[in-house]
Amino acid sequence: MTESEGGWITQAPSAIPFNEVYSLPKEMSKEDIIQLRKDFKSAATRALESGFEVIEIHGAHGYLINSFLSPLSNQRNDDFGGSFENRIRLLREIINEIRSVWPEKFPLFLRISSTDYTEGGWDLQASIQLATIVKTLGVDLIDASSGGLISNVRIPLGPGYQVPFAEAIRKETGIMTGAVGLITSAAQANEIIESGKADLVLIARESLRNPDFPLTAAKELGKEIEWPVQYLRAK
Repeated sequence: MTESEGGWITQAPSAIPFNEVYSLPKEMSKEDIIQLRKDFKSAATRALESGFEVIEIHGAHGYLINSFLSPLSNQRNDDFGGSFENRIRLLREIINEIRSVWPEKFPLFLRISSTDYTEGGWDLQASIQLATIVKTLGVDLIDASSGGLISNVRIPLGPGYQVPFAEAIRKETGIMTGAVGLITSAAQANEIIESGKADLVLIARESLRNPDFPLTAAKELGKEIEWPVQYLRAK
């Protein structure tokens, strides 16, 4: 991604590969796909054994799963390309592999790019259709991000700019959603939850800028929360 321009973020021109700096991707064989499914299952098993209680599948921002989902990047002509059903096949199989070892009592999140921001690409309606399907497979929450796959697109950057995706997916499918994207204050996050736009607000970059964000948010909202014991020992 390049510079921010007047409330928009612009990505440099490219196709497949992403741009002239990137190498041409190698098409996965059926054997590669089988191994990939096994690897996801193995990773979920290790996470469980390590004590984790939430898993998020990253299916956004041009990473491997996202490249299968979008018709702009998926140019396969086999069972994993072409139609919507074929393009989501890999993700469906990965979810099934993970859920075969991941207990039902533990949440499974899925992060998606809700739109490619370009004509002919993945869009919000495709995201709603996908959310309806993965809900039946054991996905508990859609982490609704956007973009990152295709270059030369303009993303309307602004506070909470991706929240409408979470809101629409939640409204249309009944699945829980997580809101992301320039959510930087407690009041902003609180309004998203209270108004029913999303079930969860995921804070990332703001936590990098302010590692004490939970304490800051509590103070801003007039709430008392317990400090981590590590902080107390530092008094």
